[in-house]
Amino acid sequence: MRRDVSSELLEKLDVEKVSELLDIPEHRITGAIQRKTLQYVRGKQDLFRFDKTISGIEAGTCIFPEPFDIVRGFPKIPRALMLYPGVASHFSSCENVAVEEKMNGYNVRVALVGDELAGLTRGGFVCPYTTDKASELIGQDFFFEHPNLVLCGEMVGPDSPYVPKSIYDIESLEFFIFDIREKLTGKPMPVMKRRELVDEYGLRSVKLFGEYDVEKAHIEIEGVIKGFGRSLNEGVVIKDPEMVITPVKYTSSMSNCADLRYAFEFYNDYGRDFFFPRVCREAFQAVEWNETEEELEERCRMFGESILLPMIETIRNKKNGGNVTETVQIRVKDLKTAQEFEEHLRLLGVNAVFEEPEMTGNGYLVRIQKKYHSTSDKTESILNGDLWA
Repeated sequence: MRRDVSSELLEKLDVEKVSELLDIPEHRITGAIQRKTLQYVRGKQDLFRFDKTISGIEAGTCIFPEPFDIVRGFPKIPRALMLYPGVASHFSSCENVAVEEKMNGYNVRVALVGDELAGLTRGGFVCPYTTDKASELIGQDFFFEHPNLVLCGEMVGPDSPYVPKSIYDIESLEFFIFDIREKLTGKPMPVMKRRELVDEYGLRSVKLFGEYDVEKAHIEIEGVIKGFGRSLNEGVVIKDPEMVITPVKYTSSMSNCADLRYAFEFYNDYGRDFFFPRVCREAFQAVEWNETEEELEERCRMFGESILLPMIETIRNKKNGGNVTETVQIRVKDLKTAQEFEEHLRLLGVNAVFEEPEMTGNGYLVRIQKKYHSTSDKTESILNGDLWA
């Protein structure tokens, strides 16, 4: 008789130890495995990952069975739609708030597991490419003296396979640290202490715009956002300098529109999830900034174009026999990393075609065609006469 899958998985995990360290009843852990909200993942480093938040343990939290270790997930950051009174109310017990840049890339946690670095994506997967880049950009010096800390940051640049951006002066891919947390508890380090520690090891931090009086912070932040102009800088994260109170994020209109342009190019894969929250952000921002009729018309024009033009381009492309794909690229020193990343995408259910690698000065450039079947199939069916159900 075939053994129950959850029973097999439980043999891989020291449930009693996890229960003690995370302060979760053992039955909640075994139940999570049975419901597949605590999932076993084979990869560069085998692990269990929390697919959803359970008993205060963040989604994306990773439990490594061998060698045993736990890396807490990165908590979800709430968003301010109105800077005032949102910021003043949320940080009412603070005198000042620190305002740092929210960079346009993908969220990564880098931790030492055993004697190897692990580059963890927001969902709690060890990405082989991210791990390779983390080893290259960060090294292990920091972790020799701080093995129980996690570097939380943004991977940014054109050689990102998840969020490729060329808006910064970055040749390939860089890691910008925005948080340092304790591995087991997830407790964050105060802002200035963290920035000093990052500088000490010659690593890169996200930009600090300044510390501002809570009651006047909304004025300064509005100036920062407007100062981005038509660039695609994403926005800011507003923080209690001591990191006792949860941070808050606030994004620019240009970033919202850029997200929509991307999402509606693949409208049946992403569009719906992207749409409504960004409508709300734009509406509240327009009201708070007391925009003129002319400014409102420009905002509406940009917002509408961000939705319609990429969809029209996708439909025309499909009508002319094209495929609905996205081209991204990675830059690796060893082709084994590219092979491991291809397997990683397959694990995530991403349909991708890896082109022949191109030799570069210090490695290989690999272009990847991601295929979006849902949008492609939906577009083709409608062009062939199907009705929208």
